[in-house]
Amino acid sequence: MLRARMGNPGSRLRVLIADDHPLFRLGLRAGLEGEGLVVVAEAQDGKEALEKTLALNPEAVLLDLRMPVLDGLECTRMLRKKGYSGLVALLTTYQEPALVREAFLAGANAYFSKELSAPELKRRLLRVAQGEEKLKPPDLPSLTSREEEVLRLLAQGLSVKEMAKALGLSPDTVKDHLESLYGKLLARNRVEALEKARSLGFLAKK
Repeated sequence: MLRARMGNPGSRLRVLIADDHPLFRLGLRAGLEGEGLVVVAEAQDGKEALEKTLALNPEAVLLDLRMPVLDGLECTRMLRKKGYSGLVALLTTYQEPALVREAFLAGANAYFSKELSAPELKRRLLRVAQGEEKLKPPDLPSLTSREEEVLRLLAQGLSVKEMAKALGLSPDTVKDHLESLYGKLLARNRVEALEKARSLGFLAKK
C-alpha cells in the first residue's frame, strides 16, 4: 500500500511534521527540505496533526511521541481509525521497548530517534515506504493484571504485608506473585525488578 502511494522510489515524498517545539519543527523542516522532501504542513499538537493529515493526505506523517492534546500514539490510532493509509513515523528520545510495542500496535510504520540526521531520516523513510524496513514489536514479558498491580505497589515502596492489605490478598499469595514477576523480569530482587521494569517501559521513569 505504501509503495503504491509512493510511486517512484526517487519521487519527492510529501511530509507533514508535528512537534510542540517550534525550533525543532523549524530545524526538521529545513533538514528535510534540504534533502528534497516536500513538507506540506506543520502541526504543534496531535489534534492539529490529525486534522491537517486528513485534509492534505501527505504520503508520510512524522509525529513527536509526546505532544499536548493528542500524543503521537493516540494520533496514530486516530489516523488509522479514520482510514489514513500513508506512512506514520514517530520521532522521539524515548526508546523503551514497551513504547515501541505500543507504536506498532497503534499502527505506526516506524519509530525513529530524534537524533537522526536529515539524510539518514530521509533514507530510513524511503526504506520504510518501499517496504525494505519494517517496525517490529520487541519481545516483552507478558504480565498478568495482578502482577502489574504488584509491580505498581512495589514501585511505591510497599512491603509484602502492605501490598497484601492493599490487594486483599494473603502475604503468601503476594509473595507468589512477586516470585513470578521477578522470574519474568529476570530479576533477583526488588531493586533489579524495578530497574528492569522501568527500562522496559512498564513504569514511567522518575
